Amino acid sequence: MRWLHLVTAVAVTAGTVLCPPDPTAPLRQLARDLVAAGAPGVIVRVDDGHGRPAEIAEQADWTKEDHRLAAGDEFRMGSNTKTMMATLVLQLVADGRLALTDPVRKWLPDKVPNGQAITLRMLLNHTSGLYDYTNDPALLPSILGRDPHPWTNQELLAVGVQHPPLFPPGTQWSYSNTNYVAIGAVLERATGKSVADLVRDRITRPLGLQHTYFATDGSWSGPHVRGYEPDAAHLPPEMPADIGTIVGPRHDGHVDVSDNNVRWGGAAGAVVSTASDWARFYAALMSGKLLPAAQLAQMRDTVPVFPDQPDGPGYGLGIETGTTPCGTVWEHDGGVPGYLSANFTDSAGDRTGSVLISTELFSEFDAEPKLAAASKALSNAAICAMFDKPVKANQN
Repeated sequence: MRWLHLVTAVAVTAGTVLCPPDPTAPLRQLARDLVAAGAPGVIVRVDDGHGRPAEIAEQADWTKEDHRLAAGDEFRMGSNTKTMMATLVLQLVADGRLALTDPVRKWLPDKVPNGQAITLRMLLNHTSGLYDYTNDPALLPSILGRDPHPWTNQELLAVGVQHPPLFPPGTQWSYSNTNYVAIGAVLERATGKSVADLVRDRITRPLGLQHTYFATDGSWSGPHVRGYEPDAAHLPPEMPADIGTIVGPRHDGHVDVSDNNVRWGGAAGAVVSTASDWARFYAALMSGKLLPAAQLAQMRDTVPVFPDQPDGPGYGLGIETGTTPCGTVWEHDGGVPGYLSANFTDSAGDRTGSVLISTELFSEFDAEPKLAAASKALSNAAICAMFDKPVKANQN
């Protein structure tokens, strides 16, 4: 079972639809198409670097009794958290307090089998071989909101490493959330501070991000997107029946999962933010305001996501890159129940985009093909709009 992140092979097909210079109209229509396909709500933000960003919020009528969606609402960013964790590590590398070549055993003695052979770089770029703790059945009650256990990064790491490794360290690539709860534990050990405090002190306060924070429970700090999943009677056939036990208020065939505790995401996926805050973060990151040039180059040193596609998508340190017909993007996506996000930028941070959808489990189980297709079309259109290019359609 995959949680927190779905690797995006960013690719757009060739069919071209000429659009007016203002990206709002075509993007808004695609957002409405996504809602019509079954999404409870969607936020789109695109900044092409040449004027006021396009900001769109569309929602299904049945959700309006809960909350009127706004483009600035807070959102659970899932695995986009990893980009912030990698930034924190690289800041400490620049300070001389960590090294990417440090073995995990140096910071977490006897916590990770074969920890002498696994470096911090391998954790950050997913070449460690560690099993993904979110696939362990012990996590499912927390993921579904039935168990409010206040997981720590160390506890989540222990769940992951009780499974055999997938491959010897450094020999392959495989996305694993265990890598980043290990990173969280290293950060806490090296600094004596919580990950929440590090995010606040080293990223959100310096950048003035008013609605970005590391969540330690199910609460929110401000107006936020309500996240939903189908109830037991409306589960798509691709989803296992136990998903129908997800916790939250029920109405209109859905479960409101907005207030469920996300501690199970740990340093792999617990950050809350907004589309505009994330754009500011990406702009600062890519322009060198958060990292010196040497560390930014290390972040962008990638390994292939697919071994048979050496020129395809690449994963660096907490961020992924891929080439589309509209331009090369740096991006990450994320997913926790009720919240599916994709954030992208150009290499300089001058152009940014976000697509935030208030339902997520369909993407975990390859369910709801119309919803999945509409989501893909909107994300690719947003990338093209970010590069001030005609929107591409008919993507497969």
